[in-house]
Amino acid sequence: MIFLLKRLAAMVRAYAHHPDPRVAAANVISLLVASNQPFYPLYVWWLVSAEITAAWFTFLSTPFFLAVPAVARRNDVAGRALLPLAGIGNTVLSAWLFGTASAVEIFLVPCGVIALLLFRPRERVVALALAMLAFGVFLLLHNAYGLPLARYDAAQYAALARLNLVSAGMLTAFVAILFSGVLAQAERSADAARHEKSG
Repeated sequence: MIFLLKRLAAMVRAYAHHPDPRVAAANVISLLVASNQPFYPLYVWWLVSAEITAAWFTFLSTPFFLAVPAVARRNDVAGRALLPLAGIGNTVLSAWLFGTASAVEIFLVPCGVIALLLFRPRERVVALALAMLAFGVFLLLHNAYGLPLARYDAAQYAALARLNLVSAGMLTAFVAILFSGVLAQAERSADAARHEKSG
C-alpha cells in the first residue's frame, strides 16, 4: 500500500513538473484544486446539510483542472490561462447551483489573483483580460442567476458561506506562499548571475 502511494505521488509530481516555475505553479494549483473537489460534497454534508445534490455538479469542472498540466506541455500560455478560466467557470456554475447567498462568488478573488501572478510582464494583456473577466462575471451575473438548485435555510446558508470564505481564503494564502517561493528562487538566480559577472 505504501509503495502504491509513493508511486502515485511520484506520478503526480512528474505530471505537475515543468521547467518554467510559473507553469509549474499553475500545475500544482490546478492539481490541488482537483484533488480537493471530491471532498466538497462531504464538507457540505458535514457542515451545512444532508442535501448535497447540487454539490455533485461541481465535478463538471474537475477535468478542466486536471487538464492544465497536459495543455501547458503543448502551449504554456494556454495551460496557465486554463487554470483561472476553469476556476471562473466553476464559480459561475456553483453560484447557479447554490445561489449567491452561499458566498461562493468569493472564489473569483483567487481566480483574479492567480491570473495576475501567472503571467510575465510581456504577457500582461492575458493576465489583465483574465482578471477583468473574473471581475466582470461578478458585476454582470451576481443578480442574474435566478433560483438556485439547492435550497437551504438562513442558518445553513450562513454555514455554507463560512465554508466558502474559509476555502477561498486558504486557496489565496496557498497561492501567495507558492509564488513567494517562485520569487525567492528568481532572486537567488539573479544573485548568482550577478556574482558570476562580478567574479
